[in-house]
Amino acid sequence: MTEPALSTSADDLLRATQGDYELEERSSLRRVAGLSTELTDVTEVEYRQLRLERVVLVGVWTEGSSEQAGASLAELARLAETAGSQVLDGLVQRRSRPDPATYIGAGKVDELRSAVLAAGADTVIADGELSPGQLRQLEDKLKVKVIDRTALILDIFAQHARSKDGKAQVELAQLSYLLPRLRGWGEALSRQVGGRAAGGVGIGGRGPGETKIELDRRRIRNRMAKLRREISGMKQVRATQRGERRRHDVPSVAIVGYTNAGKSSLLNALTGAGVLVEDALFATLDPTTRRTTTSDGRTYTLTDTVGFVRHLPHQLVEAFRSTLEETADADLLVHVVDASDALPEDQIKAVRQVLVEVGEQHDGRMPQELLVVNKTDAAGELQLARLRHLLPDAVFVSARAGDGVARLRERIAELLPTPEVEVDLLLPYVQGSLVARVHAEGEVLSEDHTPDGTRMRARVGAELATAVLPYAVVGAPEQNGAVH
Repeated sequence: MTEPALSTSADDLLRATQGDYELEERSSLRRVAGLSTELTDVTEVEYRQLRLERVVLVGVWTEGSSEQAGASLAELARLAETAGSQVLDGLVQRRSRPDPATYIGAGKVDELRSAVLAAGADTVIADGELSPGQLRQLEDKLKVKVIDRTALILDIFAQHARSKDGKAQVELAQLSYLLPRLRGWGEALSRQVGGRAAGGVGIGGRGPGETKIELDRRRIRNRMAKLRREISGMKQVRATQRGERRRHDVPSVAIVGYTNAGKSSLLNALTGAGVLVEDALFATLDPTTRRTTTSDGRTYTLTDTVGFVRHLPHQLVEAFRSTLEETADADLLVHVVDASDALPEDQIKAVRQVLVEVGEQHDGRMPQELLVVNKTDAAGELQLARLRHLLPDAVFVSARAGDGVARLRERIAELLPTPEVEVDLLLPYVQGSLVARVHAEGEVLSEDHTPDGTRMRARVGAELATAVLPYAVVGAPEQNGAVH
């Protein structure tokens, strides 16, 4: 399904400068054309027991250019499609800040209500995070379900998570979002419940006179605490795996980037991993790690990580922090950018903002970054020329067509850390496993097969240098950092 595009008329309308707006026009709702979608298979998704089927989008344009405002709403349309919805209409309002009570202003809610009725929609999705009060007010006035961008993204994550780790992190993010919004979701939540009506909890299990909303909150907090403990345990397993790779001096490369930028396709092109490739937002939630080698035989790992998006909910950043730590511990970040996107600069900025948040938990340390502009086969020559000027150090590739992948392998090999210890060895033929390790983990400078064994000069890591120390050639020429 192609990404919805803004019509010329709507784009021209948004391009008007602030000085041309009258006060009334500046606060009016403007329809963003080109967002309607036709879906033949609408799947049922559950979040707050919602069926996200026929939706109208609404956004507030407070800053940035008209292109950015339109791109944000177009991206919201793609998110809604990914969740299984049919987008019927999209409206955007120009104002200095969202209305604290109703998001778009009380006078414009009636206009939005008319658009919802005309389209026959059953859900409104706001392009921002609504406060509990805004959510309650909009649902009361519009008489349809209202959700925000955060709830929509959380729903998509819940659909796509497959591993135990991913599901736990998504559930934690959902509960973090749900907790402050309980009061606004039905009068029945605030009734007092006791004894058997409380599911057998009763007095003593929940406290006398505890209302159902308090009971729900306590259950949610207990569940969140349990999830945090589980995620912490999974984090320890991943840390052990990373420590094992570091012990064997295997460099790691993390593939990061905006959602649907082609990270999984690039992983497949570099390693033949065969991971899921889908033209959908957040198709990858569970990290995939594969081993591959450089042209000179050095082994390194490539990890495909979860994609980012504009205004990524802070609950998700927090919940997925343990997964995103793979990026902070990597030796190199391959930052994939979608060349066919209308605003790739905004994608780069959004990704780097999340990476900075993750890096702050690691003493500010962030690995070296290699920008990779993907999908060059889907971008026009003018766009590619602009990106080459904007990103002179980037590697331009098409993971689908294979263009530029060989050059990317070379750049990764150049930027990977090289082993620090130089050794001169004579390894008996019975030590074939050590020869293989030197090839896999080190950089072989020379190799010769003699009657006594394999004579090698190589650069290796400290751990491997200790392992091969008994086979060091005595009296070899002194090298910088060499082991004899």
